[in-house]
Amino acid sequence: MFQIGKTIVSEEIIQNDFVCNLSACKGACCVDGHYGAPLEDSETEILVDIFKEVKPYLRPEGVAAIMEQGAFVKGEDGEWETPLVNESECAYVIFSTDGIAKCGLEEAYNNGATKWKKPVSCHLYPVRTREYSEFTAVNYHKWEICDPACSLGEELKVPVYKFVKEALIRKFGKAWYKELEEVALENSKQ
Repeated sequence: MFQIGKTIVSEEIIQNDFVCNLSACKGACCVDGHYGAPLEDSETEILVDIFKEVKPYLRPEGVAAIMEQGAFVKGEDGEWETPLVNESECAYVIFSTDGIAKCGLEEAYNNGATKWKKPVSCHLYPVRTREYSEFTAVNYHKWEICDPACSLGEELKVPVYKFVKEALIRKFGKAWYKELEEVALENSKQ
């Protein structure tokens, strides 16, 4: 672990490799599990505000789940998260013609319907953050469904922190990311 500003960062994000391999996993992180994507407080309002623009990009099942549960829900841990369809897949998930799960929020963003890409927790994955009163923990989340992503990352020699560079800058800023790069460079020399 090392510290950058008010964050405590796991060395695993610079020591492990990762590149999503959607052809292998089919976007399983969006459909497996029993919890929605973690949301920051500010993101709950965004989901409500952009629902009308995003709705045409979503599946009928997703729209129905959002209409029934709301644009966001409180999870078992008391934190905000996206609602689910059938207690497993994210209500905002869509599927490509070849069966790959993708984000309907991101699809709307990519088509210019919104200016908001998707929840930062999804953008950061496999990095997970947790807010504490004095600091923010920045950790690498290991999930067996991402084994193909670890293999592809290793083959392409792309560390986790480089794979999620845009998301880390979105969350913590350019200066923070520059410090992270310096720590990674120093770590590689050891």
